[in-house]
Amino acid sequence: MSSRLIDRLNSARRQRFTGREAELALFAQALRSPEPPFFVLYVHGPGGVGKSSLLRRFARLAQDAGMDAISLDARNLEPTTVAFQAALALALGESPDRSPAAIIAQRATRTVLLIDTYEMLAPLDDWLRDVFLPELPEQVITVLAGRHPPSPAWRADPGWQPLLRTLALRNLSPEEGRAYLSQRHVPVDDLQTVLDFTHSYPLALSLVADLYDQRPGFHFKPLESPDIIKLLLEQFLQRTPGPAHRAALEACALVRVTTESLLAELLLMPDAHDLFEWLRGLSFIETRPGGLFPHDIAREVLVADLRWRNPNWYAELHRRARAHFMRQLPATQGTEQQLTLFDFVYLHRDNPAVRPFFEWQTSGRTSPDQLHEQEIDALAAMVAQHEGMASAALARYWLAHQPENVVVFRDGVGQPTGFMTLLALERTTAEDRRHDPAMALAWDFLQRAAPLRNDERATYFRFWLAADTHQAVSPTQSLIFINMVRHYFQPGLAYTFYACLDPEFWRPVFAYADLVRLPELDFVVGTCAFGVYGHDWRAQPPLAWLELLGQREIALSPEAVKPPAPVVRPLALNQEDFMAAVESALRDYTRPDVLHNNPLLRSHLVMQHDDYAAGGAVGILRALLKQAAEQMRAAPKELKFYRAVYHTYIQPAPTQEQAAELIDVPFSSYRRHLRAGMTRIAEILWQAEVERMER
Repeated sequence: MSSRLIDRLNSARRQRFTGREAELALFAQALRSPEPPFFVLYVHGPGGVGKSSLLRRFARLAQDAGMDAISLDARNLEPTTVAFQAALALALGESPDRSPAAIIAQRATRTVLLIDTYEMLAPLDDWLRDVFLPELPEQVITVLAGRHPPSPAWRADPGWQPLLRTLALRNLSPEEGRAYLSQRHVPVDDLQTVLDFTHSYPLALSLVADLYDQRPGFHFKPLESPDIIKLLLEQFLQRTPGPAHRAALEACALVRVTTESLLAELLLMPDAHDLFEWLRGLSFIETRPGGLFPHDIAREVLVADLRWRNPNWYAELHRRARAHFMRQLPATQGTEQQLTLFDFVYLHRDNPAVRPFFEWQTSGRTSPDQLHEQEIDALAAMVAQHEGMASAALARYWLAHQPENVVVFRDGVGQPTGFMTLLALERTTAEDRRHDPAMALAWDFLQRAAPLRNDERATYFRFWLAADTHQAVSPTQSLIFINMVRHYFQPGLAYTFYACLDPEFWRPVFAYADLVRLPELDFVVGTCAFGVYGHDWRAQPPLAWLELLGQREIALSPEAVKPPAPVVRPLALNQEDFMAAVESALRDYTRPDVLHNNPLLRSHLVMQHDDYAAGGAVGILRALLKQAAEQMRAAPKELKFYRAVYHTYIQPAPTQEQAAELIDVPFSSYRRHLRAGMTRIAEILWQAEVERMER
């Protein structure tokens, strides 16, 4: 019988595997012991350090010892209890609807369960620790391997402490690195040079060995550079098959995950299959169900090199990627739209103003959902834990009064990991605003600085927090921000407000996102002081906002972004108030210091004047009043009205009696003419104001 391809693959993997003697000895001892020293082995380390290779060796040791070795890669699983158990049952060779624990319990041999890329199962961590693993028979040894150490709950549980062993993977020793390079046929004369620069980091060793495989006669000559991976990639990229391959690699490094269709779009190619397959075969390219992505270190170096070497091409790739995700947004919904937005935000990961404020490993697997009435107590308790009872009482109030404007974030088993409120300010009552100082201040600000029209909406992100970390950087916080961006595209949205317990912490990234600091809206609840930010979407609509972020990201020499100043918008005066303001302005025409307080300075007529940006709003108002008066002067029937206004306010006589004498009419007639003139000027300006408002 001919051998299978998998046998050849496994043989090659065993031959390539080097080192990890201490880790293998620890695991082998556990397999031999009637009472294992641990029941869960938690392996963690950065990408490229060799976790997957080590798990394959563990599986081989178990098989050699006559045990069942069941391997799962969490990249291929949805983090739900149903999907996990179904996948495990299939791996055990049984029907997916059978209980894995029951299947294992019926087996006479010991079983080793190996789960790779465990960080992708973070939403199931509590369930696996507290429910699933305790139900397994004692004959099972479980190995979990991921990038991050165990969560604090593992270490805090006194029951798990004697049953759990944590194993942090580091670089290989110099001897192990030398052995690996030797079996990859790297020339003896080059070994020390390679080891000096790679420090035996497994990914770096693999990249160097690939260079020797691909380039006969190659000799590694390090440059004076502390960045090992950058040097290795520069050497490799000199020998890419052609410019199209290099462009494909750069495109793959820019976006979070690359599919064949996305690659074709980024490179403006009708068919990118061959390039996609080439990428797939590179040693530093990893795969997941959603597509391809470079190892983290390789990605960072590729993008940094591209920005330095060819900034114009970087900017063009960035523009194409943004355009792709922008087209995807309206065509998607739910989790798919959430992932698209995360892909869009991911394009900004290298900006120093953005990078520290997101969990970039967020996979979109925590899902937004609507509020369930029975959860109000639990969500209010989250607020109480971080903000106190007074704030929790307000949260309970809004959860009950606007439940449809609450987004709850859930893990893979449906438990809330956090929530946010998107309170509709335009729907609040005077009683609502008396209840919450934050809402009252925001409402007054809108009335004063950015009045809403009838079809416009304002949203207050009043509460937004993760259950365990509140408003600190976390996966839930990152998804909160993503869902805020989703909300920006709601029809009629005019203004958004954001309440922050630590406003100074968020200042850099909020400035980058063009959110205005509004200290006059800061408020205190109980012992917590909150700072407030805002954004006027009429002054900068969502599409223009996304374009601004894109331009900031591709700036060749990005500087610290200064926080934007609040946008002062025209007041929405009704006709009665407008005409009263005109009369007041006429009376104060010769007193510019008093005119500074006239509401007409915030009218559309003044603020949309061509000269407004240059300053001098009072001068603009005076000119408009005079121009309206001049219109009456040109109409014979209104000339007497003009003269009464002119000699009373524009070029005033010492007294109204003297003004009546100047225009040679009785005082009673003068008063009628003055009143008619003021009304006529107000009508002229009101008509102009309406025309401006309708533009």
